[in-house]
Formats: sequence, C-alpha cells, structure tokens
Amino acid sequence: MPIDAFIFDMDDVLCTYDVGRRIAALATFSGRSEAAIRQAIWESDFLDRADRGEFSADAYLEAFGRLLGKTLSRAQWVEARRISMTPDLPMLSLVRSLGQSHRLALLTNNDRLLSETIDNLFPELRPLFGPHLYVSADLTLAKPDPHIFRAVCDRVGAETKRSFFVDDLAVNVAGAKQAGLQGHVFKGVAGFVQALKSAGISTARD
Repeated sequence: MPIDAFIFDMDDVLCTYDVGRRIAALATFSGRSEAAIRQAIWESDFLDRADRGEFSADAYLEAFGRLLGKTLSRAQWVEARRISMTPDLPMLSLVRSLGQSHRLALLTNNDRLLSETIDNLFPELRPLFGPHLYVSADLTLAKPDPHIFRAVCDRVGAETKRSFFVDDLAVNVAGAKQAGLQGHVFKGVAGFVQALKSAGISTARD
C-alpha cells in the first residue's frame, strides 16, 4: 500500500531523551534527592494522567511542583526538560527529505505544558511539521489507544492505511497497527532506512 503520510514519535525517535539528566536538573532546582523525585513523579500515575490531558498547563506545573516539594517556575521546568533532549540530526535530515514527497506529523505522549513550550524545547520541529505537532494531552487521548492515531490521520488528511507511524515503543506501534496504520519500531536511523526500503521508498541515504 503506497504511503502518503508519516507520523513520528518525538522522544527517542527525533531526539535522545535522557530522563536522568532531567531529574538531576530538577534536583538542583528543588534541593530534593534524585531518588525522591523519581519516586514522587515518575513512579506515580501523574505523568500518565497529564499525558491524557487531565491538567491545564498551569495546573500541571502546580501539581508537578507539589509532588516535587518545591514550586518551580515555568522557565525552570522548561530548562530541565530542554537539557534532557538531544536532537538526532541524521534522523531530522531524513524526515526533512521525506517531507518533500509525503505529509508529516508528530505525535507525542506529553502534557499541555510541553505543548505550549514545544517551540522552545525543540525548535527544529516546527520547520518540519508546521501545524501538525500533536501532543496527546491536547487530544485527551494517549498512545497506544487506536483512537489517537485515527484522530491524527484525520487532522493530517491521510487514510490510516496509507499512513506510517514510527515510535521507539512496540506497544505504541501495535496500537497504530490496530488503528490500520503501517508502523515501525524505531531502533536507530539505519533500521528505519531499511524499513523504508521494504516499503518501496528510496532515501538520500540509499
């Protein structure tokens, strides 16, 4: 089946996400231990709830600070998130190439504060995806729910069967396939290039 649109996850696909580095920055800002921060936020259901859109951006930041035990400014939260993300330049270049002949979208499980600050966190994305930067909280759905993939395909204007989803988590790719999309579990640029070849799509790296 020919592919009209590619939909990409963000963390660990378009950038390397180092949660340890983020937690270390939060420890510096708050004075709490990294272990306490990880337990309070990452080992609770808070982030999953935020990904599903249960909090506005301001309510999310307030709750984040309450769990952290220290009120954070928006700038501090952004800085801790920003330094945890290292853009994958070869992958971004490949996405740019694909965008010359295909529709592109981004779909990330994240909160509404990230949605509001994504251009500060990852400025390389907007030139590639334009308005098609989709954060799960804004859709009040989260991967791997098949409905979120259908919703994004509708917004992009592409049939599910002619859309291709790329994520580093197999469970999310399985959700996309359940929705009718094609998919690839991302393990690196080389593997994705091979998946493109298998789909009959040539790239500048061929």
